[in-house]
Amino acid sequence: MQIKDHVFIITGGASGLGAATARMIVAQGGKVVLADVQAEAGQALAAELKGVFVKCDVTTEADGKAVVDAALAQGTLRGIINCAGVAPAAKTVGKEGPHALDLFQRVVGINLVGTFNMCRLAADAMGKNAPLETGERGVIINTASVAAFDGQIGQAAYAASKAGVAGLTLPMARDLSRNAIRVMTIAPGIFETPMLMGMPQEVQDALGAMVPFPSRLGKPDEYAQLAKAIIENAMLNGETIRLDGAIRMQPK
Repeated sequence: MQIKDHVFIITGGASGLGAATARMIVAQGGKVVLADVQAEAGQALAAELKGVFVKCDVTTEADGKAVVDAALAQGTLRGIINCAGVAPAAKTVGKEGPHALDLFQRVVGINLVGTFNMCRLAADAMGKNAPLETGERGVIINTASVAAFDGQIGQAAYAASKAGVAGLTLPMARDLSRNAIRVMTIAPGIFETPMLMGMPQEVQDALGAMVPFPSRLGKPDEYAQLAKAIIENAMLNGETIRLDGAIRMQPK
């Protein structure tokens, strides 16, 4: 699949991994629709990239449909890259009592239910595309985390939600095989996201030193580079790829 002249939706596209992916898509001649709750940052990036921004809560059907409609208005929707997510920390039982149930539900709602919501709506639209020479009609790239496999103390909600995203990959790929839509998941390690870059430099350095090689934080452009490879390689389907420098997270 070629990126040039095709439309791609990027959730969480206003910053971090999503913003880097949006820049990659446009650099390759594609068009982007950025879906995010961060209106100011999203509008600014959309203006820079000559794309479209739609304020979107990924957990709602109405917002998801508005994003897909905006994409279809730009041309042929060929892909969606889901980067929207939250990562609060809370122990199952902490000093103040049990993990707040509404916090657990919120994390799973955004990271897992929101991902599925956007996938199903985008897939419905892409399934109506004429097939390319490769036979494919579209591609879905979701974002899990190494926490799906190596969840740390305080990550019960986050790890569960990301394990769910990884678990979606194969059955969704099988579901959508008849529609000629591929489904892949990237599981990043410790990356330079806005949340992490707000930490003190010594904390960032310590986290980077945990990575066997290269011993540093991952760069959003490296996520985007993998997304590009997935889009372009028709045989990549139904798999979760760890993008983590061989890190295996310790309990804390």
